[in-house]
Amino acid sequence: MEEIQSLPSLSSLSASTVSFLNKEFHRKEDLIRATHLVSELQKRCGDLDQNLIDLNRTLEATLLAYAFHSNGLHDLFRNINLQLTRLNSTTCFSSDGGGGEGRAGQLLAEELPALAKEVARVETVRMYAETALKLDSLVGDIEDAVSSTMNRNLKKHASTHSSEEMRLHALKALKLTEDVLTSVTKTRPQWARLVSAVDQRVDRALAILRPQAIADHRTLLASLGWPPPLSTLNSNLDTRKSSEVLNPLFTMQGDLKHQYCENFLSLCSLQELQRRRKYRQLEGYYREIALHQPLWVIEELVNPISLAFQRHFSKWIDKPEFIFALVYKVTRDYVDSMDELLQPLVDEAMLAGYSCREEWISAMVTSLVIYLAKEIFPSYVGQLDEESVTGVQSQARIAWLHLVDLMITFDKRVQSMLAHSGLLVFLQEDGNLQKISSLSVFCDRPDWLDLWAKIELDDVLDKLKLEMEDRKNWTMKVQGAVLLPGPEDYRSPAISSVFLQRLSAVVDRCRALPSVSLSSRFARLSGAPIIHKFLDCILLRCQEAEGLTALTDDDALIKVTNSINAARYFESVLKEWCEDVFFLEMGLHEGDQLGTVVGVNSFSRPIEGPGSGIFDDEIEKLEKFRLEWVGKLSVVLSRGFDARCRDYMKNRKQWQEKVEEGWMVSKSLLGALDYLQGKMSILEGSLNAIDFVGVWRSLAAHVDRLIFSGILMSNVKFYDGGVERFRCDLEVLFGVFRAWCMRPEGFFPKASEGLKLLKMGEDQLQDYSAAGEKWMVENGIRHLSVAEAEKIVKNRVFTS
Repeated sequence: MEEIQSLPSLSSLSASTVSFLNKEFHRKEDLIRATHLVSELQKRCGDLDQNLIDLNRTLEATLLAYAFHSNGLHDLFRNINLQLTRLNSTTCFSSDGGGGEGRAGQLLAEELPALAKEVARVETVRMYAETALKLDSLVGDIEDAVSSTMNRNLKKHASTHSSEEMRLHALKALKLTEDVLTSVTKTRPQWARLVSAVDQRVDRALAILRPQAIADHRTLLASLGWPPPLSTLNSNLDTRKSSEVLNPLFTMQGDLKHQYCENFLSLCSLQELQRRRKYRQLEGYYREIALHQPLWVIEELVNPISLAFQRHFSKWIDKPEFIFALVYKVTRDYVDSMDELLQPLVDEAMLAGYSCREEWISAMVTSLVIYLAKEIFPSYVGQLDEESVTGVQSQARIAWLHLVDLMITFDKRVQSMLAHSGLLVFLQEDGNLQKISSLSVFCDRPDWLDLWAKIELDDVLDKLKLEMEDRKNWTMKVQGAVLLPGPEDYRSPAISSVFLQRLSAVVDRCRALPSVSLSSRFARLSGAPIIHKFLDCILLRCQEAEGLTALTDDDALIKVTNSINAARYFESVLKEWCEDVFFLEMGLHEGDQLGTVVGVNSFSRPIEGPGSGIFDDEIEKLEKFRLEWVGKLSVVLSRGFDARCRDYMKNRKQWQEKVEEGWMVSKSLLGALDYLQGKMSILEGSLNAIDFVGVWRSLAAHVDRLIFSGILMSNVKFYDGGVERFRCDLEVLFGVFRAWCMRPEGFFPKASEGLKLLKMGEDQLQDYSAAGEKWMVENGIRHLSVAEAEKIVKNRVFTS
C-alpha cells in the first residue's frame, strides 16, 4: 500500500491559495470534484506554458529582426567608411602626380554629391530611429506608470503616497515626451506620422491618468470635510457681515495638508501639460480656446458645493433673491482663501495666466448660470406662456423684471470682489466679462434676450402712457440740462426728460450685459422703439395743430414749437450719448453685422462710417422732423407776410411819388411788418434759440426774394421820391430783424444791393453802362447778375 502524502500546513499557503480552496471545497461533498479540478488546473497550466513559449518565440523573432536591422546599418556605415578612405587615397594620389586629375575631377563632379546625399539620408534615418526609440521608451514609461497607478488603486489598501509617486513619475515622462514632440514639430514637420502615433498613445494614457487624478483629489477633499455645511449660511443670508464659517482649507494640518498640496500641484501640472499639448496641436488655428480653460482644482471645489446648492434652490424657485444671496455669501466667504492658500500653489506649478480668485468667482457664477438656464428661466417662460393665454401678463412680467434686477445687482456685487485686485479691468479689456456675469445666460439663449427686451419695452411704454396723458409734462419746461452738460436752454417740455429717463434706464440695462453683441441687440429691441414712440407722439401733436388751424393760431404755433424744442433736446442728448465709447462699440458691432448682411444682399442699407452710433437712424429721423417743422413755421409766416403786403407790392405809383412830410414808411407795409414782428416775438419766446435762428434767417431770405422779384424786377420806374420811400421801408424792415442780428442788411443781399444801385447818381450809373461787370465788382455789387443790375439801372429815372 502506497504511503499517503501529507498535506502542507495551512500557514505555508498563500492567502490567494487559501481563498481559492475555501471557495472550491466549501462543503464535504465538494471533495468528489477534486480529480476533475486537478485536471482543469493542469490544462490551464499547460495553456499558460504554451502562451509563454509563444511569447518567447515572438521576442526571439523581434530580437532577430532588430539584429538584422542593426547589421544592415553596420554594413552601411562600413561602406561609407570605405568610400571615404578611397576618396582620401585618391586625393593624396592626385596631389603627388598629375595623372589622376581626370579621375579626381570626375569623382568631385559625380560621386561626391551622391555620397553627401547618402550620408545625409543615413543621418536622417539614424536621427529618426533614435527619436522613435526615445519616444517609445518614454511612452512605455508613461504607460507603465499609468498601469501601476491603476493597479494600486484597485487594491483595497493601496498606499496613497506610492500612488502619488507613480503619478509624478508619469508626469515627468509626459513632460519629456512633450518636449521631444514640440522639438520634432518645429524642426522635422515631415515626421507628422510619428508625432501622430505618439499623440494617440499619450492620449490613451491621459484618458486614464486624468480621471484617476481627479478621483484621488475628490477623495482627498472629502477627507478634508469639503464641501463645508451650508446650514450655518442659510440662517444668515441677508446680513452684510459674514458669519464665522469654518474653512476646511485653513484647518487642514500635518500629513493631510502635505498630501493635499502635493495632489493640488500634480493636478495643476497635468493641466499645464494638457495646455501645452493643445497649443502644439492647434498650430495655425485659433488657440485662445485651448490657452485658457477653467482651473480643474477650482472646479473640483465648486462642483460639490453646486450639488449642495441645488437641494436648497429647488425650494426657492419663486424666491430667487434667496438663491442669489446664498451664492454670493458662499463666494465671498471663501474667496480670500483662494488668494492666500491656493494662489501660491498655482504659481509654484507654473500655471501661467490663472488667478484663483477669478477662477473661484467664475466657477461659482457659472454654476449659478447653469441652474438659471435649466430651472429658473424655463419656469418663468412657462408662466408667461400660461398668462398669454388668459391675456393678463402682469404677474409674470413683474417676476421676470424682478429676476433681472436681482441678476444685475448680483453681478455688481460679484464684480466688486474683483475691482480692488485689478482683475476687473483686465477682464473688461479682454472682453471676458461673461465669466463673472449671471446675465451670460442670455448668450446661449438669444430668444430669452428678445423676450426680456419685449417685456422691458412693454413696461416702459405702459409707464410712459400715463406720463404722456399728463398735460403738465407738455407745459412745464425742463429745468436746466438734466441729462446733457452745457448751458444751452432748449426750452423743452418735461415730457422729453421723462422719455430720456426711461431710455437711460434701458441703456443701463444694456451696460449690465456682458458682451457688446447682447448690448447692441437689446438696445435695438427695447431702446430704439422708445425713441420711435417719442417721435410719433410729438409728430401727432404737430399734425393736430396743423390740421385744426393751419398754424395760424398762436396756440398752435406754441404747440409746434414745444414739439420742436423736445426733438432738439432729445436729439442733443442722444448725440452726446453716442460719443461715449460704449455706444460707439455697439454701433461698430451693428455695422459689422450690417456688413455681413450687405455681403449677402446687395439691396441692404449702406454701412455707416467708423464713427457711427447705435441710435444714428433715430437721430437722423429726429433731425428730419425738426427741420421739416421749422421749415413749416417759416412757410406759415412767409405766407402771412405775403398776404398782408400784397397791396404794397401792387402799388406801382408809390415809387414815382414824392415822400410825404413827416411820414417816411409806406402805410401798406406797416400791417405786414406788425404781423411779422408779432409772430416772431411769439416764436422767440417759445422756440429754442438754435431753431429760432433758422426760422428768422429763412424768413429773411424769403422776404428778400419777395421784395426783389415783386418790386425791383417788376419794371417799376423809380423816381427820387420813390427811392427815398424804398430806403425808408427797408430801414424799417431791417429794424425788425435788428433785434436778432447786428447787420440785418446782410441777410437781404439782393434788396440791399438793389437799393444801393438806385441811390447812385446819374453820372455814376453811366460809368456802369461802359464798364459792366468790372464796375459792379469795384462798387461792391456781388449778389446781382449783370442782367439784374442792368434792369434796375434802366428803371431809375432822374429828374433835373
